[in-house]
Amino acid sequence: MSRRTRKNVGIIGLGIIGSRVREVLRRKGFHVFVWNRTPRTIPNFVGAPAELAEMCDNLAIYVSDDDALEYVVKQLSPALTARHLVIAHSTVAPHSMTAAAEIVERRGARFVEAPFTGSKEAAEKGELVYYLGGKEEALKAARPILEASGKHLLEIGDVGSATTIKLATNMITAATVQAAAEAMALVHATGVPMEKFISALNGNASNSATLKMKVPKMVDRKFDAHFSVKHMLKDVQIASRLGLTHHLELGVTTAARDRLLEQLQNGRGDEDYSAVIRKYFPDQPPPKASQEDLELFNAPQQQQPSPFTIMPDAISTEPVQNAEPMPPPPSAATVPEGLPQHMMPESFPALQPAVENPVEQQNGNVLVEEEENASEEDLSSSSAEEESAPRSFFSRLLRR
Repeated sequence: MSRRTRKNVGIIGLGIIGSRVREVLRRKGFHVFVWNRTPRTIPNFVGAPAELAEMCDNLAIYVSDDDALEYVVKQLSPALTARHLVIAHSTVAPHSMTAAAEIVERRGARFVEAPFTGSKEAAEKGELVYYLGGKEEALKAARPILEASGKHLLEIGDVGSATTIKLATNMITAATVQAAAEAMALVHATGVPMEKFISALNGNASNSATLKMKVPKMVDRKFDAHFSVKHMLKDVQIASRLGLTHHLELGVTTAARDRLLEQLQNGRGDEDYSAVIRKYFPDQPPPKASQEDLELFNAPQQQQPSPFTIMPDAISTEPVQNAEPMPPPPSAATVPEGLPQHMMPESFPALQPAVENPVEQQNGNVLVEEEENASEEDLSSSSAEEESAPRSFFSRLLRR
């Protein structure tokens, strides 16, 4: 067993962000040990979260959702002591973050919530921006690690407050791209050349870093994921639910959520969330939603859910027809039983009728290895890395 030092850091979750933070910390002199739900053939991979706690006083959690965060902290709990610092980077419901903090602090350990903005390019450069919640002593202890992988730390308040800020910024991001998709549809429908719209947008006060990055990709139909449909849908659904608990009508967020849900139902869950433009410019019949796409939104067929199980019973895999409006929310009597508290009830739109041959259900596991919930202000350089795609519908418009 490796000798414990203050430079030891344990990372849980090796998805888009966790894997890159691992490399940044190693380059900056930290001794990094890792655990991931799916084993990896990489140095210092250990067998369980509790084993990380035996080696490392500092533990950083990069998992994708509420159930995964709860599972990980419960696995860590028996090995935690007063020397440990746990930093949670997931975008989850605020009450899930505070519940995780309670588990950790009952063991005498310290806890910091640190959701972030910036995705893979920012993570590779150590330029994430962290929103922080927690006690002053814990925040002070976490700074050396967070400063090594981030360019700015913004202290928000108590645990749960930083998560609220992250959800609020993602609401704006989702709504901005949805508004751009609708604007582009209107421009095309009225016969105005699309390049005129793009020129006008470049000089308009409504332009933003998000639109500068997303609009060209929407024109060229490049939907490789920097932030996937299914993860953005998760975040805006949490925001919708949080708004309802405070008696707020979040109409724009609800509209953005519904369009994301359509893309998930159409089998686009792993595409970038800018794929919402497909509603207005369908290029080909979408594939049926696969089990992997619906994993975050299906309940497994078993009596007792696994620790990773989240989301409701089967969502229809039929494509949503453009001409049909979204149905009204279901009544309390129609809500499936056994849903995690943070996800569904009254805020989730009614599900479509089941198809004759629905996707075969399997156990749905939370993707412990994947944390994509990042805003993308720092991603303007990403387009150079993408492979060239065939000229698209919009590209032909631009040539006119």
